[in-house]
Amino acid sequence: MRRIILAVAIAATGILGVAVAASTVVATPAAAAKHKAKPKPKKKKKAVAKLTGNFNSCSVVTQAEAASAIGASVTAGVLGNATVEGGLACVFYGPSAPTPTTPNAAQPDTVRVVVVKGSDALTWYNAFKSKVSAQPITGYGNQAYYDGYASLSVLKGDYYLRIAVSPADAPPSLSDEEHLATAILPKL
Repeated sequence: MRRIILAVAIAATGILGVAVAASTVVATPAAAAKHKAKPKPKKKKKAVAKLTGNFNSCSVVTQAEAASAIGASVTAGVLGNATVEGGLACVFYGPSAPTPTTPNAAQPDTVRVVVVKGSDALTWYNAFKSKVSAQPITGYGNQAYYDGYASLSVLKGDYYLRIAVSPADAPPSLSDEEHLATAILPKL
């Protein structure tokens, strides 16, 4: 008798297992769609500055390029107002830069890069050119000049690029600006 009860119990357990498994199976496509798991929301990709669309002056020059131009280590680029050129300046500070630093004004031991893009580029290029002793520079098209003191200005299409490299232990040198211009201009 015990064997019969044990056999019935085992059979009942098997039937119950099949019934449970069958209850989790969805019979129709409509029911399957209704019971479909909700997709997980996609994570947003981190925004990266690009040269097309909205970009700033720091998106065209790297910290390594700025360090190479000034001949010393520099901080990461900091955005500041570019009152002479319009737009925003990207400023890199060398180890002897004065404190406090301010990216809104020219300071010693800095690399300052400004890119103005669009219809205002020619206006700002000409405005600064009219205020300095502009010396034409060759090798950058027919619209490049040295300001006679510390910066190189280049007009390329609808971009105005102005570079000022001010080392701490030496006077400004056009060769520093030219070195950096050769790295930046292909990106514009």
